[in-house]
Amino acid sequence: MTHNENRSHWVKEAALSCGAGVLFGLTVVAVGHPLDTIKTKMQAQKGFESISMSKAFAEVFRSQGVRGLYRGCVPPLIGSGIYRSLQFSSFEAVFTYCEGTWAADPLPFMLHSANGGLQPRVLIGCFVATFVRATIETPLEYVKIRRQIGQTWRIREAYNGYKITWLRTAGLVTTYFVIVDYVRRNYKDFFSRPLLGSFLVSGCAATFAWWVVWPLELIKSQLQGNYGDANLTLRQRCSIVVKERGSSLALYRGITPGTCRSLLSNGASFVVMSYAQRKMTQLGLRD
Repeated sequence: MTHNENRSHWVKEAALSCGAGVLFGLTVVAVGHPLDTIKTKMQAQKGFESISMSKAFAEVFRSQGVRGLYRGCVPPLIGSGIYRSLQFSSFEAVFTYCEGTWAADPLPFMLHSANGGLQPRVLIGCFVATFVRATIETPLEYVKIRRQIGQTWRIREAYNGYKITWLRTAGLVTTYFVIVDYVRRNYKDFFSRPLLGSFLVSGCAATFAWWVVWPLELIKSQLQGNYGDANLTLRQRCSIVVKERGSSLALYRGITPGTCRSLLSNGASFVVMSYAQRKMTQLGLRD
């Protein structure tokens, strides 16, 4: 979501956001993949179910080195730039297209801030962005997870876990964009700070969004990693996880490396994307 309020045509906004989104996606993988590998192993690889983040990291580094931490990074490195760019561009296209319509009016039942409340176009944009991202991300996540835990993958299974990926992505994307939209409308000065402001806004928003959907991320990793019975429902899988660990906190397995990854990668990525957007504005590409 751009910090700039001077929007051009919705097609142009989509194209510009697509370009900036590629940078966002590539930075996410470059910065966060080692932590994502540790998170996935803790969630979906036998032998890593009970060890801590530090022990998991030490074990991977000891046995495979840095290469092991970046194992499986090629699919997300290629795909992340694509699905995150399309996520941002589809959101921006909808958001800009709805300018001046009923969808740009604040929802009447929401608490309004000084600059208006949540607008329907934010939610509509999130719905479209969710569909786009989940459709592209599911096979890439499947291959990545299988590579991270040392399993083979099959093309015919590429869309294993699509439903839960869509559900997780809906919660993730909506929470993220709603928070960023609120900050954009009410605390614009944050976006004027090229490093600390953009880093904190995106990093904290993304991290909170991941906390909201983390149990779904856990089950998605297990399903795509072929961990447990493939025929179990979401509720049954959650029940088994809680029963095995003796606590509902087990659904947040891997949250520590996931939090570190989210804060660092999404914060850094938004700084890169914001810089690209400012350069586009300076060059007059939004005119």
